[in-house]
Amino acid sequence: MSKVLVLNASYEPLNITNWRRAVILLLKGKAEQVEHNGKCLYPELMLPTVIRLRHYVQVPYKEIPLTRRNILHRDNHSCQYCSYTGDELTLDHVIPRSRKGGDSWENIVTACVRCNVKKGNRTPKEANMVLRNQPRQPYSSLHFEVAKHIKNGSYQEWRKYAIGL
Repeated sequence: MSKVLVLNASYEPLNITNWRRAVILLLKGKAEQVEHNGKCLYPELMLPTVIRLRHYVQVPYKEIPLTRRNILHRDNHSCQYCSYTGDELTLDHVIPRSRKGGDSWENIVTACVRCNVKKGNRTPKEANMVLRNQPRQPYSSLHFEVAKHIKNGSYQEWRKYAIGL
């Protein structure tokens, strides 16, 4: 039915859960409601869209793997040079491998075949091409999920709790 963003006691996003689990956390007193969508479950209980845990939960840092799928997702499945969105997308090294450009979040972007061939073995500046977005490592896998829901147009109230959106 509806998703609920779970925040740590420090207001950082922890998880996305379903509305039933969120209501259980609220009723047990383990969380408090931060945002709701205006729909009532009971006269005194609104359907939550964002809840915050009352006690801080220590979360271990988990690095997101550098994969083609994750890079395409980070770049919103569009060419970072011309905004093309289609099936013919490749990965491009901003600083070419032949010039000691390695495989890192900050050096790989999504590019269409046309732009990738046009850029060739040059830097974007040398090829007179401008990157739409500076490549960077994503904050977390949860950030990916939250961004997807916000970009779909749903859950706009989550925007203020997500870094960089």
